[in-house]
Amino acid sequence: MTYCVAALLDGGLVMASDTRTNAGVDHIATIRKMTVMDRPGDRVIILLSAGNLAITQSVVSILREHEAARGRTGSLFRAPNMFRVAQAVGEVLREVERTDAEHLRRHGVDFNCSFILGGQIKGEAPRLFNIYAAGNFIEAAPETPYFQIGEMKYGKPVLDRLLRFDMGLPEAAKCVLVSYTSTIRSNVSVGPPIDLVCYRRDSLSVEHRTSVAENDPYFRALTEQWGGSLREAFQALPDPDFMGCDTGGKAKGAAKKRGG
Repeated sequence: MTYCVAALLDGGLVMASDTRTNAGVDHIATIRKMTVMDRPGDRVIILLSAGNLAITQSVVSILREHEAARGRTGSLFRAPNMFRVAQAVGEVLREVERTDAEHLRRHGVDFNCSFILGGQIKGEAPRLFNIYAAGNFIEAAPETPYFQIGEMKYGKPVLDRLLRFDMGLPEAAKCVLVSYTSTIRSNVSVGPPIDLVCYRRDSLSVEHRTSVAENDPYFRALTEQWGGSLREAFQALPDPDFMGCDTGGKAKGAAKKRGG
């Protein structure tokens, strides 16, 4: 399992992926699920992947081949805009499906994968897409500014409550990392290092890219403070008054009944 999340912001993009992969408790490894393909001054393309690792690696390898042959039709470096880049990724995904899907089905394996594509090509604003296994996709908008793939349910409440299109990049990165602390807390199949890119609008280069390790001082402090703040907020909430109990958990009137 994996967890990837990306946010579309007025000031750019924040994209992150964990690096844990496993096929049972005896086969846990660290695999990068973020691919960056850029031509500084012209375009930045970032791809996050989740699902069957053999499928996603095949897709990325073919895209890399297209990147190396930049004169080839379908190359991400020939696409005039990010919509066409999303189409190109979808076409490669369909190509892999045509080659591998039937063989996988014979062995009882589903063709399971998904991608988040983000970036900017000179002349247009940053854009963000969620690409499904069928090769079709949807695009993020200011009203729905983020996508998740993989083990998304634990981090989603944080993003739904906090993430906004008008957030600054540092604040959005903090929000994304908080969603990781919630996910890692509840699912051992997701884990650090967390690959994180903060892309500044119109920079057309990857200026801020890091790998957040489990022992990273900021990430550890963020995890501890978030957990502590949740406990404090919970304790500050009023107890329900519809159960007929006092704060000690004793039913009101119980003592009166015992006394006759």
